[in-house]
Amino acid sequence: MPIFERPPLETLAPAKDRWTPIYLEHGRIEVDDSSIKWIASDGLITRLPVATISALILGPGTTVTHAAVKAAAQCNCPLLWLGEDGLRFYAFGITPNHDNSMARIHASAWADKKARNEIARRMFLHRFPQASVHGVNIKQLRGMEGRRVKETYAELGRKYGVTWKGRDYKTTNWNLADGINRALSASNASLYSLTAAVCCSMGFIPQLGFVHVAGTLPFIYDAADLYKHETSWPAAFEAMSMNPNDDGTLVRKILKRKIEETRILRRMPEDLKKLFDGLGEPPADAPDAHPLQPRHEA
Repeated sequence: MPIFERPPLETLAPAKDRWTPIYLEHGRIEVDDSSIKWIASDGLITRLPVATISALILGPGTTVTHAAVKAAAQCNCPLLWLGEDGLRFYAFGITPNHDNSMARIHASAWADKKARNEIARRMFLHRFPQASVHGVNIKQLRGMEGRRVKETYAELGRKYGVTWKGRDYKTTNWNLADGINRALSASNASLYSLTAAVCCSMGFIPQLGFVHVAGTLPFIYDAADLYKHETSWPAAFEAMSMNPNDDGTLVRKILKRKIEETRILRRMPEDLKKLFDGLGEPPADAPDAHPLQPRHEA
C-alpha cells in the first residue's frame, strides 16, 4: 500500500511562495514510497514535490490514481486539465482550505451591487491605472476594456512582426483559427489554470465574477485578465514570431518565463485580496469548522 503522510498545514507553502505550475502529458501520476511520482510514456520517472508546486496541469494522455489526487489535495496542490495543444481549459479540482473566510468576503461583496461595481472598477484600474472610472458602470467598463484590448493586440503584432487580423476562433473547430489566435488560446488556457490554482487555494469562489458573468468560471477569467497583457498575450506573439507552426510547446515555455519574470505567483494573492479591501467583510461570528473539514493533524 502506498504511504503518504499528510504534511502539517503550517508547513505548506502559501500560494505566493510556490513554484510555477508543471505541465504533464502522456503518462501516469501515482503515489509510491511516500511521494508522488510521474511516470512518462517513455519510462522516465520524476518525483513531484506537490507541497511546493502551485498546480499540476494535465494534458492529453494522462491518468492519475485516487491516492495521488488525495495526496495532492492534502498538500493544497490543485489538479487542472487542459485539452490538446493546451487550447482548451477543461476543469480543475478544488482543494479543501482550512477556513472559508475569503469565500464569505467574496460572496458578500458580490451580493452588494455597489461593492460589485467598485471591484470591477478596481480590476480595470489595475490594468489601466491612468483611466478615469469614477461613476462608470460595469457595462461601460466592458466597452472601455474592449477598445484598449484591441489596441494592445495591434501593438503586440507590430512589436513582434506578427500579422494581426483580429481575435477570431471557433471553439468547435480550433483548426479554423490562424496561428496567432491558436497561440493566444493556448497561452490563455495555461494562464487560466494557474489563476484557478491560486484562486481556489485562497478560497475564492470561481462562479462569482464581477466583470465576467457567464459560465462557471467568471471570477477565474476576471482574475486572469489582470495579467494577460504582461504574460499570456506577449508570450503568444513572441512564440509566433519565433515559430509560426508552434504546437503550443513553445508558447507554454515562454509563458512560464513571463510568469517568473513578472512574479505573478507572488503578486496575485496580494492583488486579489486588495480588490476586496473594505468591501464584503464577513460577520464577526465565524462558524466552527465542519466535522468533515480536513485538519492538518488528521
